[in-house]
Amino acid sequence: MCGIVGYVGHRPALDVVIGGLRRLEYRGYDSAGVAIANGGRLAVERKAGRLANLEAQLDMVGRDEFAGTSGMGHTRWATHGPPVDRNSHPHRDGTGQLAVVHNGIIENFAALRGELEAAGVEMSSDTDTETAAHLIAREYAESGDLPASVRAVARRLEGAFTLVATHAAEPDVIVAARRSSPLVVGVGSGEHFVASDVAAFIEHTREAVELGQDQVVCIARDGYQVTDFHGEPAEAKPFTVNWDLSAAEKGGHEYFMLKEIEEQPDALANTLRGHFADGRVLLDEQRISEQDLRDVDKVFVVACGSAYHSGLVAKYAIEHWCRLPVEVELASEFRYRDPVLDRDTLVVAVSQSGETADTLEAIRHARAQKARVLAVCNTNGAQIPRESDAVLYTHAGPEIGVASTKAFLAQIAANYLVGLALAQARGTKYPDEVAREFEELEAIPDAVRRVLSTVAQMRALARQLADAKAVLFLGRHVGYPVALEGALKLKELAYMHAEGFAAGELKHGPIALIEEGLPVVVVMPSPKGRAVLHAKLLSNISEIQARGARTIVLAEEGDETVRPFADDLIELPTVSTLLQPLVATVPLQVFSAEIARSRGYDVDKPRNLAKSVTVE
Repeated sequence: MCGIVGYVGHRPALDVVIGGLRRLEYRGYDSAGVAIANGGRLAVERKAGRLANLEAQLDMVGRDEFAGTSGMGHTRWATHGPPVDRNSHPHRDGTGQLAVVHNGIIENFAALRGELEAAGVEMSSDTDTETAAHLIAREYAESGDLPASVRAVARRLEGAFTLVATHAAEPDVIVAARRSSPLVVGVGSGEHFVASDVAAFIEHTREAVELGQDQVVCIARDGYQVTDFHGEPAEAKPFTVNWDLSAAEKGGHEYFMLKEIEEQPDALANTLRGHFADGRVLLDEQRISEQDLRDVDKVFVVACGSAYHSGLVAKYAIEHWCRLPVEVELASEFRYRDPVLDRDTLVVAVSQSGETADTLEAIRHARAQKARVLAVCNTNGAQIPRESDAVLYTHAGPEIGVASTKAFLAQIAANYLVGLALAQARGTKYPDEVAREFEELEAIPDAVRRVLSTVAQMRALARQLADAKAVLFLGRHVGYPVALEGALKLKELAYMHAEGFAAGELKHGPIALIEEGLPVVVVMPSPKGRAVLHAKLLSNISEIQARGARTIVLAEEGDETVRPFADDLIELPTVSTLLQPLVATVPLQVFSAEIARSRGYDVDKPRNLAKSVTVE
């Protein structure tokens, strides 16, 4: 959630900052603001609502007021206090000489606020962030050293945060601190950047530095310095961004999400590439031995949202291939129910951003119980991979749309690779069997391309059903997680009531929801691979059709047995049973996006949602 960009250099800072914030809009936000050092003072403007509101306000005030070459900006997603102007970032101290922007939550802010108010400080917002501004200002009044002041305050803060500060007395310096919240440095020629995401500065440089946990960076025109919270020099990890600005542009599509749906074959191919060599499945980073993998006797998959649904698919694959018990847990619930873990437990943590707070705390709990952790992540060097024993990166590229599409399919593919890596280590699959499974995976990108070439039917159907009050989704076996994901996408994008059910549960309650004209989407298993389940689902469809529902059936091409039961038949390429989610999910993504578009909603930025959730 939230977006941060800071800049010190030779360009007009306002242009750099606004451009960076625009590229961070995908993260989700409800207000925006900037602070620019200009002639010994800070020019600050902030506005609730979209970035366009802030830009209109800047035009009204006059952009000449913001003429400096150093500054910072922020897009906020409200946590403390409603999304109104006074709660928008940046926040200033009482003199207006110091400004702060902040991502995350300061968990002990109430005590800190009480301390400040007792000392006579008057607060002008409801936020936790403002306490940090006043505390840094108090330290600065004593030391006159901005980096030291930020470090002193960072040591007192509890929770997850990225904190960025600038002071009118030091206009050519910006200081930032991080704990369990993303922060990267952009390295240019005579200019430097700090941001919550490399997308903020990719237009200007592809050279970046990854900040570690509990580190502080001070950027200036001619360089940067990294220390820990106590001022000791610290190591930071340089890297080169391997995608360019065009990867974050819409590429002729009306919405980023539509572009990202089209990019799924490449995302899948990139995720698989390089992970099979000399007859073996390879992980990206492995700080865990083959013997440790052989010793695994239980697997937990922890994740949130769409990533959780990818974990449900993983359960079927890992249990089938490895004969290991697998539990799939919502990361937000995992550590609070006291799960039984030990050194022979493998926890697979799935997170697109690698900074998801619930998932990060879940793996920390797992490691405290001596369990091994394997991360599946789309962001190189993020916090979750850094704290894991092994990593498998999904090379889906940047995903701008808030509702996950290509990252979700890449997670499923990566989870299959995790299953195959376990199977080869444990000897539950012979090398030729592992190779055969991987070959089937390699054929999936072409199958997804075939699906994408036929989605016009799904778009037309979505436009017909755009006024529906609700949609139900049914599935069996791996079709059940697909049904859950289809329902989630419709909720996220079109704000419709949608529910996904295991079809066998229909008769245990949900059939009461069936009424005349209700759209019901059914994900059919292969009549060859799961003949028994196929027959049972035909009975389910017959039941709901008899009660007047409109049946939309996703079935394997050539499956003529289902045609009499389908008011609308969507044919899918023939793939093996376990891999069906990779082709069956795509029409449901298109369906949800088209309904949202027909209703006039912003497909890329659904209301109330953020791309990266870095607070619990």
